[in-house]
Amino acid sequence: MRLHYSILIFLLLAIGACKPSEKPAQPMTEKENLKGKYAIAIHGGAGNLKKLKLTPEQESEYLAALELALAAGQNILVAGGKCEDAVEAAIRTMEDSPLFNAGKGAVFNHDGINEMDAAIMTGKDLQCGAIAGVRHIRNPISAAKMVMEKSEHVLLTSAGAEEFASAHGIEMVDSSYFFTQLRWDQLQEALKEDSIELDHDGKSGKSSKLSTNDFNELKFGTVGCVALDQYGNLAAGTSTGGLTNKRYGRIGDTPLIGSGTYANNKSCAVSCTGKGEDFIRNNIAYDIAAQLEYSKIPLDSAVYHSIQEKLVKSKGRGGCIAIDGQGNICMNFTTTGMYRGYIDTNGQKKVLIYAE
Repeated sequence: MRLHYSILIFLLLAIGACKPSEKPAQPMTEKENLKGKYAIAIHGGAGNLKKLKLTPEQESEYLAALELALAAGQNILVAGGKCEDAVEAAIRTMEDSPLFNAGKGAVFNHDGINEMDAAIMTGKDLQCGAIAGVRHIRNPISAAKMVMEKSEHVLLTSAGAEEFASAHGIEMVDSSYFFTQLRWDQLQEALKEDSIELDHDGKSGKSSKLSTNDFNELKFGTVGCVALDQYGNLAAGTSTGGLTNKRYGRIGDTPLIGSGTYANNKSCAVSCTGKGEDFIRNNIAYDIAAQLEYSKIPLDSAVYHSIQEKLVKSKGRGGCIAIDGQGNICMNFTTTGMYRGYIDTNGQKKVLIYAE
């Protein structure tokens, strides 16, 4: 009889242990894993912007364009979206504006053609994608993101990149879409002076000759974005039309991972702007990230060393934006200004043109 009671008690305990309310816990979904903080920063090119003598109306136009780009990225981040989607959205907004040297505002090469480059990278898994020398892709950053997500490659160029983009539903446009009178006038002046131009000097239609001895009048094109999402992941993206009057299929740092664009959750996300050759030679974007990962120094110290010391020592000019995993943002440049803006982890928003 005692044996029967023992068996009964054992069965009751076993049944109680398997009741539905005590099912094994399920792993959290990505949405449930939100950390609640995000941050984003953008740039639209660096240069000696005080020399441009922008009117108050022109300054307001640039600031409004930066605000619009920040809002596009923030709308994704605040809703729990991914950092790479926010980067794409912010850069697409700037690519659609004729104010910046990317997409619609891209400069002309020597043959009177707009050739564009772009790259994007995610810090979670070091996935990246880039396109270079494209002529018919409305938003190059979206094509770069498609390369990252839908191909086994990192960098596609020219006709091959356009064939890939078209096959994956990226919007293609006629080359006339990219025509702006200001950019055309800059090319004509560059052709007349047999010079290579980095970018315009505002609305005047004038441009500045590239000289190894005098960078005082230069404005560096390129747009970029870095972001931290609510999952703690980082991403960086950059897009550009390159140099006015460039020849021979020249490619700058923008689509080269580690030179103009880089992201790693172990360190930071970086997007650069300046004369691409200088950033390529110094591998600036990765140089900043490596200092954080291996030397464990603060973001602002790493950026200062790479931009104000290493880049300047090699006679390079330009700047970058960077963000780390805690949402610290750094914007550093060697010139008198950089079109830029940010929203930090406290929700504070700021858009700027000149050095503070």
